[in-house]
Amino acid sequence: MNKRIRVLLVEDSRADARLIVEVFKEEQINVDVDIVRDGEEAMAYLFRQGQYEAALVPHLIILDLNMPKKDGREVLAEIKSDVYLSTIPVVILTTSQSEEDIQKSYKLHASCFVTKPLDLEKFVAIIRSLDSFWFKAVRFPANI
Repeated sequence: MNKRIRVLLVEDSRADARLIVEVFKEEQINVDVDIVRDGEEAMAYLFRQGQYEAALVPHLIILDLNMPKKDGREVLAEIKSDVYLSTIPVVILTTSQSEEDIQKSYKLHASCFVTKPLDLEKFVAIIRSLDSFWFKAVRFPANI
């Protein structure tokens, strides 16, 4: 795909966000990443409110579950219940290993659920796998 992919990264850990962006750069992945730090900011971005008035609709959302203000579970529920946002794929990328979180995420129509490994090399491998699947194999709707 020659077209640049827009990714909204919803991640409160600055270290994890920095690492994800660095892996994308190192791998020369054809993405533009916008980062928001909590669920309220994510919804403002997606609904183009306040400072996000000019935000573009992302092709993909990478969403952490455990965040301040509004957690990822609430954000996922809002995204998937909105007629305009519901078609955006949402990758859950979280430290949670809870079966309850896994079940709830899929019931709310998450595209996939990935637990962040503690090992740095494994974490980097997972981020690289986003490229091979989401950015090279997947087709996104033309209207995004």
